[in-house]
Amino acid sequence: MFHIKSKAEYEQQYLASIQNPDKFWGEIAQNYTWFEKWKNVSNCNLKIGQIRWFEEGKTNIAYNCLDRHLKEKGDKVALIWESNDPKVKSQKITYKKLHEDVCQFANLLIAQGIKKGDQVCIYMPMIPQALVAMLACARVGAVHCVVFAGFSAKALAQRIDDSGAKMLITSDLLYRGEKIIELYEIAKDALKECKSVKSVILYKRHPGFEKPNKKTFIWQDEIENFSTSHKAEILDAEDPFFILYTSGSTGKPKGILHTLGGYMTYVGYSFKNVFQYRDNEVFFCSADIGWITGHSYLVYGPLLNAATIVMFEGVPTHPTPERFWEVIDKHKVNIFYTAPTAIRALMQKGDEHIAQADLSSLRVLGTVGEPINEEAWQWFYEKIGKKKCPIVDTWWQTETGGILISSLAGIIDSKPSYAGFPLPGVKPILFDDLGKEVMQAKKVGNLCLAQAWPAMARAVWKNPKKFLETYYEQFPGYYQAGDGAFKTATGLYRIIGRVDDVIKVSGHRLGTAEIENAANQHLAVFESAAIGVPDNIKGEVIYIFAIAKKSAPNLEKEISQLIENDIGAIARPQKVYIVPDLPKTRSGKIMRRVLKKIVAKEEDFGDTSTLVNPETIKQIQEICS
Repeated sequence: MFHIKSKAEYEQQYLASIQNPDKFWGEIAQNYTWFEKWKNVSNCNLKIGQIRWFEEGKTNIAYNCLDRHLKEKGDKVALIWESNDPKVKSQKITYKKLHEDVCQFANLLIAQGIKKGDQVCIYMPMIPQALVAMLACARVGAVHCVVFAGFSAKALAQRIDDSGAKMLITSDLLYRGEKIIELYEIAKDALKECKSVKSVILYKRHPGFEKPNKKTFIWQDEIENFSTSHKAEILDAEDPFFILYTSGSTGKPKGILHTLGGYMTYVGYSFKNVFQYRDNEVFFCSADIGWITGHSYLVYGPLLNAATIVMFEGVPTHPTPERFWEVIDKHKVNIFYTAPTAIRALMQKGDEHIAQADLSSLRVLGTVGEPINEEAWQWFYEKIGKKKCPIVDTWWQTETGGILISSLAGIIDSKPSYAGFPLPGVKPILFDDLGKEVMQAKKVGNLCLAQAWPAMARAVWKNPKKFLETYYEQFPGYYQAGDGAFKTATGLYRIIGRVDDVIKVSGHRLGTAEIENAANQHLAVFESAAIGVPDNIKGEVIYIFAIAKKSAPNLEKEISQLIENDIGAIARPQKVYIVPDLPKTRSGKIMRRVLKKIVAKEEDFGDTSTLVNPETIKQIQEICS
């Protein structure tokens, strides 16, 4: 039952999962090791945001990712690491060696006072030690909070403070393309504002790096003092597992909390079936561990299935745009999962960069982060997949934990720009803004989920009110995804993007309020508005409209730099416009949709009767022309 092998099996499993979800997920969960069986498969009430799965069941995800494979697959390669520099030799780490490394680091965590329930922040490059740190936290029952290593000191500090992290795990250097980023210097600035962190473990990459203070411990100096044996902590299925921060429509990022048993059950199952993973295949997910894709489909989903994974530190265009294809050919990759942003960027570089690539090992292609446009889909299918590899265009979110809507590779056909069909246990429904179900084919509605699934988020960290307001208030009894979608007469879903004020840059969600908060720190800025503008490469780019208190030289550049310093390079605006005013309703809400229409050079602005200052439209049009 764990592996769907035909369309008929999919239809059978889907029906079973909707009719009797407890029976269905109870059978799926039995494919993992549980130290004690659960009392109830589920105890969920979406009207009040109550989600509980496998109550009183005892397990450990690190044990399921590693220990249970050792007897039969200990010598199998678990992890292939590919450096930013192609001249650096690849590392291959077996399940046995990875288990030893994780146990050893788990013992180091315990010696540093880390115990079950403690929060640990991980701010690391894409190196094997980052994965070891995640698994070691999972092993001892510590709650890991991985922060993308492209975030600024202020963004890191905000996440450490909110999570209450007791320890920071980081490195001295990060290599990204031509850049060498002094990661510890950023972390050091962040720690000036953080009182909760008692110790820092730093993985040293530069041989000349000196231990900076008593609070910081060098990974390599400490690790040899500890045994490579460790008994995995027995944890409850609903114990907190990880916190991952995602931007919302307010200025403060939301800490999305996932728990252990349900997440494990779902991501292992969805990985196996969406990608149709086969034993001894090589799986390459290009996502960073700082995002949910890195958690679910670089680390946990594949390792739960004893897969061989490729972890890549670099960028797809360094040292040349042939880099991805060289990695695929070098390691005979069978399944390649990446973002539409990367595909569009490589398309733009020209087909000459794939002329020498063989790519014959590829069997399945996948995309994640935002809906893929048809032109990029066709290029990916024809040039990379050689017209023989099915493409899974996966829709899911940080909050959902795993893929919810997708085709199943080679089992259910995919259609360009359509996500596909719901996975077993997933029951989508579309509502209009008044809460009436949208029944008409191809009519856009608010995408909601009518039934709980095991991997769904349990809370917004330290903010239960925000959790209910964001995901369960508008459509009581349903999970609100915040995306618009429509369905064809045959049941295919197409996702059209966010319905709230969130901008998706290269697949990364950034809240408009978070960006505007950064811009408004400039002493010469009175108020600002951020919008997402469609872009062929990044999906969306950021445009800023700012009202100046006073004239200031280089204001546009300074605003841009301020945003980059505050949030990270990912949030750098494409354009900054200084405007006399912003279009607002009488209640003071900025009409960002009007700004989007101005940039798109549209003349129909819809209903502007609520605007308190309609003359602003013409003024901004002239500035943008």
